[in-house]
Amino acid sequence: MTNVIKNKKAVKLKVKTPIVDALKQACENPTYQFHIPGHTKGCGALPEFKKLIGKKALSVDTTDEFDNLGTLHPATGPIKEAQELAAKAFGAKKTFFLLNGSTAGNLALAMGLTKKGQKIITNRNCHRSILTGMIISGAEPVWLIPEKFEEWGIWGNVTPESVERMLKENKDAAMVWITNPTYEGVVSDIKSISAVCKRYGVPLIVDEAHACLWNFSKHLPVPALQLGADAVVHSLHKTGGSMSQSSMLHIAENSMIDADAVEKALKLLHTTSPSLMLLASLDAARANLDSPRGKKQLERAISNAKYLRREIEKLEHIHDLKPDFGYMTDVTKVFIRADGLSGKRLESILEIDFNIEVESASDAGLLLLSNIGNTRRDMEYLVKCLQKIDKTKYSDICYLENKKHMPMLTPVIKMSLRDAYYSPKETIPKELAVGRISGEVIAECPPGIAVLLPGELITEAHLPYLADYDSVEVIK
Repeated sequence: MTNVIKNKKAVKLKVKTPIVDALKQACENPTYQFHIPGHTKGCGALPEFKKLIGKKALSVDTTDEFDNLGTLHPATGPIKEAQELAAKAFGAKKTFFLLNGSTAGNLALAMGLTKKGQKIITNRNCHRSILTGMIISGAEPVWLIPEKFEEWGIWGNVTPESVERMLKENKDAAMVWITNPTYEGVVSDIKSISAVCKRYGVPLIVDEAHACLWNFSKHLPVPALQLGADAVVHSLHKTGGSMSQSSMLHIAENSMIDADAVEKALKLLHTTSPSLMLLASLDAARANLDSPRGKKQLERAISNAKYLRREIEKLEHIHDLKPDFGYMTDVTKVFIRADGLSGKRLESILEIDFNIEVESASDAGLLLLSNIGNTRRDMEYLVKCLQKIDKTKYSDICYLENKKHMPMLTPVIKMSLRDAYYSPKETIPKELAVGRISGEVIAECPPGIAVLLPGELITEAHLPYLADYDSVEVIK
């Protein structure tokens, strides 16, 4: 089962895509369907919806166990073969396809590998799904506070020294769980952090959701699976070209963790009706990235990012985040700020005046992604727009001064995550919440970093991050 990809010389290269091929075979050989999904290849769908997304999209919207497509749990047939091909492509011992994004992977890692009362060393800017996983398992985060890049309003890299210090102070810590890169592309020294973890005999998990491309270009940072991490999650839907909410979880060769325990947790967490469209998109994304065509797209994305950065360097009032003081960055994630403008204001100017949508914006700046699907023409238009903004006197919007978007606070913990989450709670106006204990996770996506977590003391400093909330759930 192969797809044919042509390069410039018209040489045919065979790339295996088992799920894609099985789905194509099922589409071309339709059966009388007396099973789910109930829209029955689109015949039962709203006509306007079918017209919008296309009849073929609905005809391939099926789930596992039908049409010789295999099953997800346990992995069989084309799904099993596709996961094995992904493991080989990413250098893993075992790879699991994920629905519900890398969130499902983080939940399974926490649920399968951690227990009630265990200490897990994790960085303050971890994704909310890591906290949710600990609520499920009863484990407790021990906060590792990265450096703050105050001028940019973002969290910086995690240092090996800080990890070793935390392990010395918490000799009973069961695991180190690092987010790398940060949402804005700041890269930590995972090789050295892994060496520290191995000296202390604890596994290292890396939430590498925003770095699935690293394995496919020498011009990007080295992926964590090659640097000693025991398990890694990748959001291929973010930058790798798969459909939204499709991701992968990789278990490393010689990993210290129990892969069977993770698989059992995934089986409990995953839907029992997995979308073959999403699974096929993971199969296709892996095949594309691992092909000459995909590598060419990635090199173009890197070239486009470097071009964008060079042009920004010529501007007077707009600046890009560079690895100038002891850390690395992913070149394809371009975080910029403009003198005199908040990130949210700059975002609105680009969207309203120039019809440009960015990845995200926070207090100080905004994030632009140079994707494998972007062309040089896209980048040239973006550069022209930034040049116009650089020469125009835009004013900021004063009401944004009392509103913050990137949580930069160190939590004061009064109760365990799980105990607080399951305690009796009440909902009160946020103005009355100062001094109370939070009973919920509040984390805006993007970037999904917690403003409040269950068991955390609510202070005045939290209020600017809660501008869009009228009330907060607190412990009674």
